Amino acid sequence: MDDTPGSAALPGPGGPIRSGIPEHGRVPKYYTVKGQLEALLDELGEDGVLPTERELAARFEVARETLRQALRDLLIQGRVRRRGRSTVVAGPKLEQPLSLSSYTEGVRRQGRTPGRNLIGLERIAADVHLAGQLRLAVGESVWHLERVLLADGERVGLESTYLAVARVPGLDREFDPESSFYAFLKERAGIAFGAADERIETVLASPREALLIGTPPALPMLLLHRLTRDAAGVPVERVRSLYRGDRFSFTTHLAAD
Repeated sequence: MDDTPGSAALPGPGGPIRSGIPEHGRVPKYYTVKGQLEALLDELGEDGVLPTERELAARFEVARETLRQALRDLLIQGRVRRRGRSTVVAGPKLEQPLSLSSYTEGVRRQGRTPGRNLIGLERIAADVHLAGQLRLAVGESVWHLERVLLADGERVGLESTYLAVARVPGLDREFDPESSFYAFLKERAGIAFGAADERIETVLASPREALLIGTPPALPMLLLHRLTRDAAGVPVERVRSLYRGDRFSFTTHLAAD
């Protein structure tokens, strides 16, 4: 058995495939440190504060840059988060179902408190692309609703919604932007949802988006594009939702045809 720094034994049956160990058996030192940090996170528990970088580097006998690479990996994975100048153990990721339900419903199901901060609600003229998606005439008035998504007061995403002004002409007067938009459309506007098409991709936030969500620009994001139709098959809304990759995962149920 190789006892040199950075080496590791293969996992037993039933564990992760080679536990991230390449076929040649050599493991980068930062990856070994990452495993040691994960054990420390389990000991500290949620919201536990990690020692300083200097203390951790001395404990694991590695260079500061090696330690930082391991911490960056854990930050991207959502295992740790920043709190001021400290690094703390993060709680479990929010699981959002891929279904015709609102953000509010998904967060509440996990015992968390949803919230939203309004960035803007304005009328815009539909361009060729937006008009085609919503089956409108080019230049027709469209609402653009932009809000920061919150969970227990923490900023976790940014949502932009577009829908025809003609469908909900009093939106700017009747809708509370801190509440569920889907509940408003169902209960106040009488719109019954029928189906939706959704696409998910990974992106990096723009500088503006990163500032609004409060994350580093290099943090991977999950971007969802949704086109929702009513019971008659007519498009209701186009939504662009940007979620923090370190705080969200998405789930769905699959069944055989």
